[in-house]
Amino acid sequence: MLFQFITDYLKHRFTAKTRHGTHSPFVYKLADEVIYDFTEKTEYKNIEAQRKKLFNDDSNITVTDLGAGSHLNKNRTKKVSQIAKNALKSPRLAQLIYRLAKNTEAKNLIELGTCLGITTAYLSKANPEAEVITIEGCPQTAQVAGNNFKVLDLNNIELHVGNFDLILPDIIAKQQQLDFVYVDGNHRKDATLNYFKWCLPKVHENSLLIFDDIYWSEGMKEAWEEIKSHPDVTVTIDLFWIGLVYFKKGQAKEHFKLKF
Repeated sequence: MLFQFITDYLKHRFTAKTRHGTHSPFVYKLADEVIYDFTEKTEYKNIEAQRKKLFNDDSNITVTDLGAGSHLNKNRTKKVSQIAKNALKSPRLAQLIYRLAKNTEAKNLIELGTCLGITTAYLSKANPEAEVITIEGCPQTAQVAGNNFKVLDLNNIELHVGNFDLILPDIIAKQQQLDFVYVDGNHRKDATLNYFKWCLPKVHENSLLIFDDIYWSEGMKEAWEEIKSHPDVTVTIDLFWIGLVYFKKGQAKEHFKLKF
């Protein structure tokens, strides 16, 4: 599995373009102003300080995994520091998600897979006036995340604990529309496609769906291809680590691979 992942990564690096290789004004602008904006933001500082605290937290928690699990560690009891090092999104990727969220000017943001709450914190900071709804399958992991939200004084986050399949449909039903959805959990083909299909009735012209780990497995690669081919999807951007899905009406259907 690891060999295939490395092969996919190298293939992506050889075939992906930069902003200058895109002929779509929308994608060029997004790449130039959002994806490749590596300037330091003041919002990053406190969140990254909290990440460092997690790296040094040797307390043990019992992990309940309702998804496809971890490639790195199958143990049920793990140190918080171990989870922080293996499961948290890197600063580079979490900050990209922050910029994408900020760019959408979303009124509501939904995240599947809170983990320890670092990426959730970035979503909260990106849109302080918005409602951030996040779902975590593991109660003890969610408890750590909740503590991090308190330390960072984040008051716009609604944390749900339980199975995505049971919780997400009710959350979607309560929203007039979906502005921003970040799927980072379960990592199974059927589950990923279900989440996508459940979101479709509520997406609009400016909605953004982000799917994490699109090269995680053969199943995830198949799910990503199916999402790309859906008639409602107009633009997708494959950044290897994540896939971006847009629904811009009147825009020619195009799929992009960008280096990141």
